[in-house]
Amino acid sequence: MILIQSKEECKKNSTPTIKMKQPKRYLITSALPYANGLKHIGHLAGAYLPADTYVRYLRAKKRDVVFVCGSDEHGTAIPIQAKKEGTTPKAIIDKYHEAMKQDFKDLAMSFDIYHRTSEPLHHETAQEFFTQLNDRGELEIKETEQYFDEEAQTFLADRYIKGTCPNCGSDRAFGDQCENCGRTLSPDELINPVSTLSGKTPVKKKTSHWYLPLGKHEAFLRDWILTEHKNDWRSTVVGQCKSWIEGGLQSRAVTRDLDWGVKVPVKNAEGKVLYVWFDAPIGYISATRQWALDKGKAWEPYWNDKETKLVHFIGKDNIVFHCIIFPVMLKLHGNILPGNVPANEFLNLEGDKMSTSRNWKLEMRDYINDFVKNPDGTDKENGGGQCVDMLRYYLTQIAPETKDSEFTWKGFQDAVNSELVAIFGNFVNRTFVLMHKLCNGKVPPFHNDLIDDKDKELITKITVAKETITASLEAYRFRDALFEIMDLARAGNKYMQEKEPWIVARQATKEGIPTPEAQDQIDNCLHLCLQLCANLAILVNPFLPFTAKKLCHMLKVVDKMLDWENAGSLKLLSVGYSLRAPELLFRKIEDAEITAQVEKLKSGLVKPNDQFTKQNTEMKPEQKPVIQFDDFAKIDLTTGTIIAAEKVEKADKLLKLQVDLGFETRTIVSGIALHYQPEDIIGKQVTVVTNLAPRKMRGIESNGMILMAEDQSGKLHFINPETLIDKGSKVS
Repeated sequence: MILIQSKEECKKNSTPTIKMKQPKRYLITSALPYANGLKHIGHLAGAYLPADTYVRYLRAKKRDVVFVCGSDEHGTAIPIQAKKEGTTPKAIIDKYHEAMKQDFKDLAMSFDIYHRTSEPLHHETAQEFFTQLNDRGELEIKETEQYFDEEAQTFLADRYIKGTCPNCGSDRAFGDQCENCGRTLSPDELINPVSTLSGKTPVKKKTSHWYLPLGKHEAFLRDWILTEHKNDWRSTVVGQCKSWIEGGLQSRAVTRDLDWGVKVPVKNAEGKVLYVWFDAPIGYISATRQWALDKGKAWEPYWNDKETKLVHFIGKDNIVFHCIIFPVMLKLHGNILPGNVPANEFLNLEGDKMSTSRNWKLEMRDYINDFVKNPDGTDKENGGGQCVDMLRYYLTQIAPETKDSEFTWKGFQDAVNSELVAIFGNFVNRTFVLMHKLCNGKVPPFHNDLIDDKDKELITKITVAKETITASLEAYRFRDALFEIMDLARAGNKYMQEKEPWIVARQATKEGIPTPEAQDQIDNCLHLCLQLCANLAILVNPFLPFTAKKLCHMLKVVDKMLDWENAGSLKLLSVGYSLRAPELLFRKIEDAEITAQVEKLKSGLVKPNDQFTKQNTEMKPEQKPVIQFDDFAKIDLTTGTIIAAEKVEKADKLLKLQVDLGFETRTIVSGIALHYQPEDIIGKQVTVVTNLAPRKMRGIESNGMILMAEDQSGKLHFINPETLIDKGSKVS
């Protein structure tokens, strides 16, 4: 029996949580990926990995949860890809559906069903949805003029129209978005539009379509999003919704002229299909229906019972569809509304935005082939589950939960070698090695009469960690939860280093055997360390499922131990129970592997002429919208000198700087820790934006921003004068 703090003491030291009524069931969705190509790790980090982590946590809590996803197989992206590959849309969706499904499986996405919108059940579901709204007068019919290709004899969807962007002047603008500046467009805004089918200038021709009048539902959306969910949804999500609502909601077409998609179930609607944005989210419902059919269960409670919590995991480019348009559709159809939509920002790659067209991406399939699986599907040597968990760990650590983040191969190597190997894996390995060496390979007893302050401190950390981690998971703060788990492993290493059982065994011996008193001290240390290993298996299971299973194997316990209710317990392993020999949980990533990946990425970069301005080797930088001089004049640029610098605790990329501006010294937090050591930049003269609003970063208020430039290799450089000038000099 181990003595621990009272419940009151544990509560005093833990993170407070708000008690809310637990839903009767959960329906979790991940955005349906287009079946027009393989998906990259940015997609994985945005909509799939966080959802899988949350679902694994709910399952460990023994909650009723269904996790649905599937391929989005309609819309213009499919026939466009078919044209590129010289095949049919059906061949494209069959090819990429199976490929994506396998990639998700290889990276341990635990969908209850991975469906597809080309299935008859989905067409039936989407048509019924449309019919109900149309029959009740919730849709309106409008006649408008749209672009028509006279040579191809077809109306042109947005992606079939190309022209010059009115915003940045790029000729890589399509009817829905500019590929260069990213601005959302309509076909009418394009300068000199041409058809991508024939290359000819299209004409305007009248056509009729059904529209969803979003403006009629503005009051509902204001109340539901901006009032009811303003505090429990991510501020970035609420902010984007607010911008859409206050900008004025316009009617949105739910049908289009196309021959690929769900046919509009109305007479005299030949050649018209449901717009993909309308039919795709209904895919969540059809997937749930298929799951229920497969399992012999009822699907209706998951969409119609208010005791069900619906959570959509998406990227920020899907916020308007999942937070404004689909909720209006669900409300009109009589379904429940999303309880949360934890949308993530974008994940960049090695200093640049991921781009399929430029081949600047890391596809899930590439990582699987290089680190996880052989061509025959077997695990690679030094690969398999451990390499899956290594990617899951790093992507969670850098998850773009509140702002864009960046994947770098060096960052991946550091996360694996300096944290998974050196902290988590090191603690588990040392514990098992010493247990076999000093305790005959069995769980030693714990002697309450010898408990000391170090024991009590670790016991408290173990018993209260569960509540802190649970609170973060319930709030979709997966980065914070993972940090707490790693911090618990770090505490285990610190405890073992302070207790030094190997020193106790060597110094307090009689004829080479530890004295009974010394053995009791060793027993206490290793007993707690083993109980911590078992707790780490439970807590890390939602994040690193292969690691958790491997720990269960080493501990000789069944997977049932991984139930969340067991976390925080100090009775997970029975005294005298024999354990297996230690196995390394993770392998190190070698420098040569990182070099090879970076070279592979750069060598594969596609460099079309219209993206480059110098010798086809220098990429044209992304242009931001033109501003007036008065806008620039608002920025206060001042020279200063760095007089002190230190790393920010628990933040690999941040340095805390003291910058002397001549008239005052300011604290500025800068994300340059991966590029500069603190001691190397003392005395460096820099240019500072001094009238930037203060911002808290890791609890430190930053008052300004250091101007930096990034070269093609991703290295950051200070923007400073050619010669030293007086501190406080203005830049103009």
